[in-house]
Amino acid sequence: MIIRRVNELRALVRGWKKTGVVGLVPTMGALHQGHLSLVQAAQQGADRVIVSIFVNPRQFNSAADLAKYPRTEAADAALLAPLGVDAVFVPDPDEVYPPGFASEVTVGGVALPLEGALRPGHFAGVATVVTKLFGMTMADRAWFGEKDWQQLQVIRRMVADLNIPVEVLGVPTLRDPDGLAMSSRNARLSAQARARAAALPLWMGRMAAGTPAHEAEAGLLAAGFDRVEYLAFHDAETLDAPRPGHPRRLLAAAWLEGVRLIDNIPA
Repeated sequence: MIIRRVNELRALVRGWKKTGVVGLVPTMGALHQGHLSLVQAAQQGADRVIVSIFVNPRQFNSAADLAKYPRTEAADAALLAPLGVDAVFVPDPDEVYPPGFASEVTVGGVALPLEGALRPGHFAGVATVVTKLFGMTMADRAWFGEKDWQQLQVIRRMVADLNIPVEVLGVPTLRDPDGLAMSSRNARLSAQARARAAALPLWMGRMAAGTPAHEAEAGLLAAGFDRVEYLAFHDAETLDAPRPGHPRRLLAAAWLEGVRLIDNIPA
């Protein structure tokens, strides 16, 4: 069931909430098996599941990147159909950001390093649209992929700080057989570049096992990556410098054939 209007979705959700838990899987479409793993996790943890598809213009730093982002509604609906989700929410931009829209949600702390430093305004766009989706869907729980680790921590921080009554759950990254994290952006790589992309999880694993960062970065460049934006250990929760006795995460962002790939692993 594809729904495009907030009032129509809420009419359904009000009834659903009387008898069970409503779950949300927010996406920007161009779905792949990684997204479907989120849906399957949601179906295990909620009585009704909404999948939202909305390419959020406010989280893109480049108009060209926004224009290139794939929009595949028919294919997405076909992938979701066998799973039997209860609603696919596909709002138009004016439904999310009506004329005169003038509000923004910003998060400090965990949103400031890494992606926050490299993509000013990105997490404000993410936090704003996720807050909107939580309000529009009235969901009780929401599932996000761990591939976007910093995004997950930003949303958790926002929900805690603003007392938003939504439980945020992370789902482990789904990977192709060669280790590359599944991503909608992978489809923009040529066959040759896609083969070279496997060097990213390879060198991250080596770095987690003790290879120095400069050697791992050199290995990526030798494998054909254009440049490495970051490849470093951080505190898993705060994304500050690692703290003794606290979980840490190795996070990476690198460019290959004009496509920006991000990944992270526990370390």
